[in-house]
Amino acid sequence: MAFLYNLFIYFYFLSILIASIFNKKAAKWISGRKDIFNKLKKEIPSDKKIVWFHCASLGEFEQGRPLIESFKEKNPDYKILLTFFSPSGYGIRKNSVDADYVFYMPLDIRKNAKKFIEIVNPEFAVFVKYEFWFNYISFLHEKSISVFFISTLFRPEQHFFKWYGSWFRKMLEKITFFFVQNSKSVELLKSININKVLISGDTRFDRVYNISLQKKSFPLIEKFKGDSDIFIAGSTWQPDENLIYDLLNQTFENLKFIIAPHLVDKSHIDSIIKKCTKKTLLFSEATDENINDAEVLIIDSIGILNNLYQYSKVAYIGGGFGVSIHNIQEAATFSNPVIFGPNYHKFDEAKDLIKLKGAFCVNNSNELIEVTKQLMTDFEFYKKCSQTSRNYIEEKKGATEIILKKIQELSCF
Repeated sequence: MAFLYNLFIYFYFLSILIASIFNKKAAKWISGRKDIFNKLKKEIPSDKKIVWFHCASLGEFEQGRPLIESFKEKNPDYKILLTFFSPSGYGIRKNSVDADYVFYMPLDIRKNAKKFIEIVNPEFAVFVKYEFWFNYISFLHEKSISVFFISTLFRPEQHFFKWYGSWFRKMLEKITFFFVQNSKSVELLKSININKVLISGDTRFDRVYNISLQKKSFPLIEKFKGDSDIFIAGSTWQPDENLIYDLLNQTFENLKFIIAPHLVDKSHIDSIIKKCTKKTLLFSEATDENINDAEVLIIDSIGILNNLYQYSKVAYIGGGFGVSIHNIQEAATFSNPVIFGPNYHKFDEAKDLIKLKGAFCVNNSNELIEVTKQLMTDFEFYKKCSQTSRNYIEEKKGATEIILKKIQELSCF
């Protein structure tokens, strides 16, 4: 099975290499790993204690960030190495103040894993949520270096729990400890005799709560808002945006819109501009002179959305008509009632907030219009929904402290 896994990794690399000819993201994936080991040798000091944090992309980084910050604050003698698999994470956080060194993770083949671990020689490693890379996990295990997975979720349909999953289960046995989000994950792990597990919750709640306390201000957004209410459509895809266009055609008193699409390439941004029926402005082109005239502001950059929810009254979160919804906690922490499409069942926070009436699932534009009108016109209803969202975040925070305490008990630092 290891042979087939490594063969798959080689074919995966080949597919990205071919794609890099015409795909910018794939090209960054390839170029970012060029001469990576010489770069590591040059930057990583051999006389420092290194803790390695790995994230797939930007979302996982935001999830792991509270632990990185807390660990660094309490252990200033340690250096933080942060790696990413995806260019979308690396490109934004390559100059992160939270980490001392930021790199792409080299491709998961045996010789790469061996070389990487020998150069870095981490005290221990933390993988955020998923990212089960066989060769890295195996070599860390061989070197008796502890490996922790945080904010992890397991589901019955994953290959670990299938009849053919014995090889994958052996990989899980090499993990030092799992910090999972819910009791179902504990049950699934224990069903395959993995008992090194603790329900810690989701560190994303700590992250979004901290954002709400240390929020950044955006003067142009404040000017755009003025005395109006703001409806934000965040991390949207085309099916989500089709609903938003219908919502724009409705008459709402004193309401403006911010659309922050998941994809910000020019062709997609242009398509949104063409379909918006109200006065539309790109954030990149906004000035003190033209911002007041706009009724719809399009955020054509990434990395600021989580702070923009402080200005909104209601938030629509995209992805629910595709693979799955994006982060709803970022909006809820700013007391936004949250709306999203039907594909949300992988996320406990979405299911919880729907039951509590802090979130709403819509299946079409008519349902979106109906729930938005209720939130905008029924003050008592809105107030209850808004407070429910914020209370939920406050009740769920605390995972970071639980994780750090347990790692200390395991005598890793």
